[in-house]
Amino acid sequence: MSARFDVDAALRPALRGMEGYEPIEPPEEAAARYGVVPEDVVKVDGNENPYGPSPRALKALAGGYEAHRYPDPDQRRLRAALAARHHIPESSIVAGAGADELIDLVFRVFVDPGDRVVIASPTFGMYGFGARLYGATLVDAPRDEAEWSIDADALVDAAEGAKMVFVPSPNNPTGGLLPRDVCERLLASGALLVVDEAYIEFAHGESLVPLAASGNASLIVLRTFSKWAGLAGLRVGYGVMPRPIADAFMQWKQPYGVNLAAEAAAIASIEDASLLDERACEIAGERGRLEAGLRDGEWLDPAPSEANFLLCRMSDRLGGDGAALREALARRGVFVRFFSDPRLRRHVRISVGRPTDTDRVLAALEEAGRELEGTRDDE
Repeated sequence: MSARFDVDAALRPALRGMEGYEPIEPPEEAAARYGVVPEDVVKVDGNENPYGPSPRALKALAGGYEAHRYPDPDQRRLRAALAARHHIPESSIVAGAGADELIDLVFRVFVDPGDRVVIASPTFGMYGFGARLYGATLVDAPRDEAEWSIDADALVDAAEGAKMVFVPSPNNPTGGLLPRDVCERLLASGALLVVDEAYIEFAHGESLVPLAASGNASLIVLRTFSKWAGLAGLRVGYGVMPRPIADAFMQWKQPYGVNLAAEAAAIASIEDASLLDERACEIAGERGRLEAGLRDGEWLDPAPSEANFLLCRMSDRLGGDGAALREALARRGVFVRFFSDPRLRRHVRISVGRPTDTDRVLAALEEAGRELEGTRDDE
């Protein structure tokens, strides 16, 4: 009989006691749990594009690639298409299996155990997850809870002597942009600045892609096809960065991270960019309608957002916490996001869907609000 492998003893010290990332529940599983017909679900918990892939992307997925062949490890076609879209050199671009792979690659290439990695919470959980996974020291410069704005002085102070700083623009889950003056101060700190622009297509702010590609700043900008292009299920994203960083990433990345189907759909999406840009504008407009509807109601106070979602604080009239509201809405077929961060305990995040989704959200919220009204017992 062979000896049993002791997982607990073999586990890397950095992972012991570490909590995993909190993903969203598949809609089919959630629908079954709440007794909801899957076709009646309004899924506004994942910041997904409600319109899905573009027509050219769907056509590309139907054929046109040799699935029995390995992808090009140098990503030539995709990098060329991205370079043409952004008017930047191909040598400044690295693609991956979603922006998540690029986040992991930043840690894999640059972070040693004990290195300081700075965030401004609440923010996207993969930065803290990656820091803990690779044994880094996570330093938090929390945002101001009144408006979820960055505490610029605290963030810049934390960046001094740190290996890198992660700041999304717009930020997930709060929706605010990284002010340009704060960006310039962070770049002057000497730390590597990683700006995640997963939601920039829905915003009025300018992208930092040209600055990252110029090679004149210690800056990596992350982008994704999940939101703008509706390809979340295919996992394809990319980073723009100075050439020396890109060369290191190309050397140390997994060779076949972007599969052929994802590559074909991404290239086709770039060819359909005008349509996708129009859809992004429609989503931004619907964000305004959802925000107005929530403000006209009695139950939620949405924070200003430049993304395709709204972070909403619960009214004092509502009992329970964000988890209770999520449950009440889920029973009505509307799935929203709740976070375990203590500062977000009485918040939910609502993604922007189609106009019919907005109508369903507002109607379900009115019912759920009446159900939870006056049941608060935490004061």
